[in-house]
Amino acid sequence: MTARFDAIGLVVADMAASLAFYRRLGLDIPAEADTQPHVEAALPGGARLMWDTVATVRSFEPEWTPPSGSHQVGLAFACDSPADVDKTYQDLVGAGVRGKLEPWDAPWGQRYATVLDPDGNGIDLFAPLPS
Repeated sequence: MTARFDAIGLVVADMAASLAFYRRLGLDIPAEADTQPHVEAALPGGARLMWDTVATVRSFEPEWTPPSGSHQVGLAFACDSPADVDKTYQDLVGAGVRGKLEPWDAPWGQRYATVLDPDGNGIDLFAPLPS
């Protein structure tokens, strides 16, 4: 048997706040999930994004502690255009999301920005720059 990539898991301090953030980025997550200890959402291409509360993780790993320092995982969301990167960034920051890197033109040919999810994970927004 060969292992295959299937899911990305995040440990969250506040399930409702985390799910609200990812809903703003377009993930389809039902409202009743806000009170669950484990939640999964299907991603394009068949993979899943999963969330577990700290209490859930500690139920099987009692000594678990959150990482310190910088974020330990980064997720990237494609936007339709460079202008959409700017708009999405401004909409998120305007809704109280912490901005990390304001939109900028990256030397690798993309409009790029980074916000932080409620647990401090870096969430990149990007779109190709016109040629």
